Amino acid sequence: MLSIVGRALGQAPRLPYRRLSTVTMAGSSQASLAQYVGTQVPPVLHGDTATSTSASAPFVQPVYLTMSSLVLPTEDSSSASDNVVELDPHVFSHPIRRDILHLCVVHHLDSLRQGTASTKTRGEVRGSGRKIRPQKGTGRARLGDGQSPMLRGGGIAFGPKPRDFSTKLNRKVIQMGMRVALSARVKENSLGIVESLDWPGAKTREFARRIEELGWKKTLFVSGHQSLPEGLQRASRNMKHVAAVSAKDMKVYDVVKWPRVVLDLAAVEWFERALSKPEVRPRAYTF
Repeated sequence: MLSIVGRALGQAPRLPYRRLSTVTMAGSSQASLAQYVGTQVPPVLHGDTATSTSASAPFVQPVYLTMSSLVLPTEDSSSASDNVVELDPHVFSHPIRRDILHLCVVHHLDSLRQGTASTKTRGEVRGSGRKIRPQKGTGRARLGDGQSPMLRGGGIAFGPKPRDFSTKLNRKVIQMGMRVALSARVKENSLGIVESLDWPGAKTREFARRIEELGWKKTLFVSGHQSLPEGLQRASRNMKHVAAVSAKDMKVYDVVKWPRVVLDLAAVEWFERALSKPEVRPRAYTF
């Protein structure tokens, strides 16, 4: 489950994993916590509020990432880099499986093939069925009608016909592929988290200038809402190396294709809700 260290966004429901520590960032603790961003090492800050579980208790180490801001912060507002997001390790720290990524990418590319190529067989080519010349007596090769594949203008032997190239892949394999792809982006430091993707205005020039300042060229923006923000959609429509997609429409191929992926908090919650490890409930026995 998503949680922000140092900034409260409402009451968070119970996590599917045991939270290792709850840290309130203040002053010099920001610099101490920065070294743990992108890793699974829990921060231990001296002089700040920190509540850790016992060493003997089983836990899964969460992943910490520093938040960014798409909109240029004003002087009155606090910087987004002061906040650190705690991510579900089951979704964003999955072991890398290149074979699973290959299966998901091939599955997606197969579904994009049209499969409309078609050729005519000798039974579909227009022409007479009369035998061209006698079977014997001419000293030449024996031939049938003019639709023979051996003749110019005849039918095509074993040519392509319309077919469906799409393949089947289990839903759990696709879900694992999304976990592996997101975890690979975290390990490569190419996954960004922003609070919101709302962009004021619709000018492509201003948006492109902000993208260049952030160094987010060739970036895929992912929103967790049903529809993309109108400002972001209109501003990035004419940009070649920037794209925006909703979380429910994003494929594993998109995460592998784009060098950088930026999620908003709604998208992080959507992925953690859809890909998190299900809770194991104890069975009730009746005697």
